[in-house]
Amino acid sequence: MEKELLIKDTAGLHAVLASEIVKASADFDVKVTLIYKDKEVTANSVLALMSLAVPQGKNIKVIAEGKKAEEIIEEITKILS
Repeated sequence: MEKELLIKDTAGLHAVLASEIVKASADFDVKVTLIYKDKEVTANSVLALMSLAVPQGKNIKVIAEGKKAEEIIEEITKILS
């Protein structure tokens, strides 16, 4: 499952948001990949997510694989809202 999400936070995809995404991904036991421009990272590392350097107002693509893919996409959507 995949979904495009808008980064609304004025600081972009920062450490706190990245940490929440990593924790949620681990809790759901789902493989989550985030893509911004031509860079793709898995959501198992805060530093990897921050390396995307996504600013406010830009979209990222979130891809989730596993039994709870839809649930983790919903959770990440809430985190980034």
